Amino acid sequence: QLQLVESGGGLVQPEGSLRLSCAASGFNSDYYAIGWFRQAPGKEREGVSCISSSGGSTNYADSVKGRFTISRDNAKNTVYLQMNSLKPEDTAVYYCAAADPLSNWYLLLGSQYHYWGQGTQVTVSS
Repeated sequence: QLQLVESGGGLVQPEGSLRLSCAASGFNSDYYAIGWFRQAPGKEREGVSCISSSGGSTNYADSVKGRFTISRDNAKNTVYLQMNSLKPEDTAVYYCAAADPLSNWYLLLGSQYHYWGQGTQVTVSS
């Protein structure tokens, strides 16, 4: 069983930065591709970014390209999401999730991800 725990959320002003962390524990945690998703109140869940198990391949939603960077440190079993130039529309609960590397994880579809964290709130407001 794989467990995921997000941290690093908080309140930040527009144009500010935050770094989210997703700590994985359990059997073969570095085997999985990891994705970040977010859900704002009244909106559907949205895929934000994902990274392969090796860290060599990444994908981003158009809404965050050039502002967010995903990375992973398999020695620490942790995936990071560096978020820069934050906008009020980035406000949401952010979740990390794990997918089998043989799945279509790179499509950033929630249906491909089978392990989920509890989420961390990100609020962008002045």
